[in-house]
Amino acid sequence: MAEWIGIGRRARRCYGFDEIALVPGTTTLNPAEVDTRWEVGGVKFRIPVIASAMDGVVDVTFAIAMGKLGGLAVLNLDGVQARYDDPTEALSQIIQGDVEETTNIVQRLYKAPIKESLIAKRIEQIKKAKVPCAVSTIPQNAERFGAIAQEAGADLFVVQSTVTTAKHIATIYKPLDFSKFFKTIKMPVIVGNCVTHQQGLDLMDTGATALLVGVGPGAACTTRGVLGVGVPQVTATVDLSAARDDYYKKTGRHVPIITDGGMRNGGDICKAFACGSDAVMVGSAFAKATEAPGHGYHWGMAYPHASLPRGTRIYVGTTGSLEQILFGPAQTDDGSQNLVGAVTTCMATVGARTIKEFQSAEIIIAPSIQTEGKVFQQVQRVGMARKSAEQPSNHRPKSRARVARLGRS
Repeated sequence: MAEWIGIGRRARRCYGFDEIALVPGTTTLNPAEVDTRWEVGGVKFRIPVIASAMDGVVDVTFAIAMGKLGGLAVLNLDGVQARYDDPTEALSQIIQGDVEETTNIVQRLYKAPIKESLIAKRIEQIKKAKVPCAVSTIPQNAERFGAIAQEAGADLFVVQSTVTTAKHIATIYKPLDFSKFFKTIKMPVIVGNCVTHQQGLDLMDTGATALLVGVGPGAACTTRGVLGVGVPQVTATVDLSAARDDYYKKTGRHVPIITDGGMRNGGDICKAFACGSDAVMVGSAFAKATEAPGHGYHWGMAYPHASLPRGTRIYVGTTGSLEQILFGPAQTDDGSQNLVGAVTTCMATVGARTIKEFQSAEIIIAPSIQTEGKVFQQVQRVGMARKSAEQPSNHRPKSRARVARLGRS
């Protein structure tokens, strides 16, 4: 599996979404008759799609809307929603800031202390709407915030960092002991992020309810550039699904795998399921919803880091309602709307009645799948060759002052 990259050193070839394709099955189905339901920790959902815990994507209003549509949205407890009673002004400063100043603005705004009372308040607001509530925090805050979230009635707790391992060594602070933590908290706990088979097995052994898969693939993430760390999502998902299956054979406990990030459209999401994912976590696709608090802007979770930001602010635009992005009708031809329709149609095409059957779809290595026969689309920049809207914000509206200057010139 490995290739020589120099004298005495070999490296494994890994794959991303653009390098593979799914093969149609010998039997096809009616898309309306496939089953997309899934569950995690006993909490059941109609669709296996999660909105990631990013401040430009999820607030209370968005979480409620997502829940009413049968999915799940995760609220970031380390972000502006738990720092400001009214986060509108903080969000406006991030959205309107010049691209050269945005990093400083974000770092400054995220220095405001997290208010524990706001954690409980946000959870109670979501639960009042009678939808499942999920919240996320970094490992350092997990014990403190987990107790608050549990008391407030949250249904799912997410412990998330750039790379999470079962064993973490530190001398200047006390690392989170996952095994002890899972014994003290009664909510299902999703842990991430990880990308290797052994990382997955180790975290499953601690008692994690589910795992997030992916390091650095997100549209607003710069981890792969800043640290040089990451594994393409196809390989990462396949490796973690193998860990899930190995662990199930050993223990009889099923630990769902959630591919997190790097999926730009319905086709990428379908490939994630075929690679073994039980559900997907998506950010930029939902940042385009009219309900998203970023109003078309999107920034990475590690962007506010005080000394080494590993994210950026990008402009993805506002293209439609959350319902339209999930269920259509699609008004775009690039696969960014009616994501659930894409999943059900692909399942029907490969002959999969359930997500579990979808995980066994035939996959081929197909590096030409994005370009074969698409010369007119490429020349005209339409369809599959449409220029992505996920580009740096300096390609879109400038700051308020800059726009005013342009208007006067």
